[in-house]
Amino acid sequence: MNNLPNNKHTMTLTDDQTGESVKLPIIKGTIGPDVVDVRALYGSANIFTFDPGYGVTGSCVSELTYIDGDEGILLHRGYAIEELAEKSDFLEVAYLLLNGELPKSKEKDEFVNAITHHTMVHEQISTFFRGFRRDAHPMAILCGVTGALSAFYHDSTDIQDPHQRMIASRRLIAKMPTLAAMAYKYSIGQPFNYPKNHLNYAENFLQMCFSVPAEDYIPDPIISNAMDKILILHADHEQNASTSTVRLAGSSGANPFACIAAGIASLWGPAHGGANEAVLNMLQEIGDKSNISEYVKRARDKDDSFRLFGFGHRVYKNFDPRAKVMRQSCHDVLNKLGINDPLLELAMELEKIALNDQYFIDKKLYPNVDFYSGIILKAMGFPTSMFTVLFALARTVGWISQWKEMIEDPMFRIGRPRQLYNGPNMRKFTSISDRK
Repeated sequence: MNNLPNNKHTMTLTDDQTGESVKLPIIKGTIGPDVVDVRALYGSANIFTFDPGYGVTGSCVSELTYIDGDEGILLHRGYAIEELAEKSDFLEVAYLLLNGELPKSKEKDEFVNAITHHTMVHEQISTFFRGFRRDAHPMAILCGVTGALSAFYHDSTDIQDPHQRMIASRRLIAKMPTLAAMAYKYSIGQPFNYPKNHLNYAENFLQMCFSVPAEDYIPDPIISNAMDKILILHADHEQNASTSTVRLAGSSGANPFACIAAGIASLWGPAHGGANEAVLNMLQEIGDKSNISEYVKRARDKDDSFRLFGFGHRVYKNFDPRAKVMRQSCHDVLNKLGINDPLLELAMELEKIALNDQYFIDKKLYPNVDFYSGIILKAMGFPTSMFTVLFALARTVGWISQWKEMIEDPMFRIGRPRQLYNGPNMRKFTSISDRK
């Protein structure tokens, strides 16, 4: 797995000062840009590459996810995200990411059964929650409790044992909805709900979040289907900041629960996982449909600090392929719930303008997945503090699949980026009395 192909194609790097040259192999993937293999560069020329943010550096070989931002393509194991969202469900996509192929009927039944019967968490974890303040952010709780799982499930922390890796992977996928729902319930002062095995993955999560002991909870198929699609569309997204964090943490041999907690911590950063929350904050700032033209004008002004969140995408230069699916789900949910919410009406009006306004069209500022997912989650009744928690819930399967792939890679080694040192040269220590 992930063995690099033999390739005689090379690139020559020449030092213009000394005239010395180094030949570097060029490696081709299945699709996408070629990469220059610079691993021998330091040994050959005593020089490193410099790439802050690793924006043009391939850090690993992966068979999981492929993105072509210019063409608006997102593939999981070769399957288009639109097709997976339309024809599959989240646990089938989870199996695909973990195992490389879509499951046969018996394989899916076994996997779903295993996940379903791992959803409960150790009862002492309920006590662990009480150590957090009631006003603690749900992401702070989720990060802490996920990292603590290794103290409860230490029988699946040997990363060299394939069976333990499998058990840990399934435990994380199964228990993350339970932990996420517990974080939500704790933050609003309501009792925890146990999972119910007769419900599917999305239905179970929703009932753990929104059911109360005083009433029966009946899942709505349109709402649970929308939740399932949100999970699919956020399952994996190549080597982003949180995924790279999971891989880097895992490269040291850290247990999988600690690695996923590291991913959650990275995702919590507003530049990464807070995009759909930023959409809601932007809508609140706009305030009313009558103010849209003014704010669109401000967005066009380069000297104005106002930004339109939820339009365009850093990766997708054309359109976000996930947004097509999410748009339909968004309209289905709003029609089903019949919510009379000025903020949601404002969002739909802004979407209409963005799809028809020449400025948006020319700049390719189409509504992205964060625009629609934020609206859907608000309509479902989730507070904005839970948006990133839901992102982490969905992304756990991608993180654990990336972690598993890295551990099983024959090129596996601890991550150790280099640096360009720009501090003081060696200098002599002086006693405090001699310092001026």
